[in-house]
Amino acid sequence: MSRPVQAKRPSPSTTPVEGAWSAKMDRLRSRVRPQNRLRVCDDNELRQHYDEAEQAARRARFVAEANPGDELATRQAVDADSARDQALSALDAASEFLTFRALPRPVLEELIAEHPPTEQQAEEGAIFNADTFPAALVSAASVDGMSREEAEELLGGWSAPDANALWDAAWQIQQESRVELGKG
Repeated sequence: MSRPVQAKRPSPSTTPVEGAWSAKMDRLRSRVRPQNRLRVCDDNELRQHYDEAEQAARRARFVAEANPGDELATRQAVDADSARDQALSALDAASEFLTFRALPRPVLEELIAEHPPTEQQAEEGAIFNADTFPAALVSAASVDGMSREEAEELLGGWSAPDANALWDAAWQIQQESRVELGKG
């Protein structure tokens, strides 16, 4: 005589915990959208001084880590870190920062739709109008409250590399992912 097949019960590790999904969903809803900061500093000497201080600190840390117990190397690493921090403080004081935040997907898609490519741009594979969309995105993503007119002024008045850096700061944050598909 055969025994009746019993329904298999989920293992404890896969059984939902009362309220766990709700708590998880609350955490997912409260995630802060990623931000990107663009440093604007016209003082080349300060930027160069910071770069040199950063390189010196890296070298000093390498030497200290390669020679554990060497008090002189450790002290030099601490001093180099301090000099780097001071150079960074001076650079920060002479800089303006523009901050950009990732837009919710529907907002970004709507903004792209509001700036369709010209016929020629579409033939070249563009998904938006390269003449109008950049200022609209820079303005929309600006945490600082930059208007579209101000974005147009900066994009049109700055040198090509600086204007590209402004555009990149606003566009790249729209592409940043903080999730990953992995094996459980």
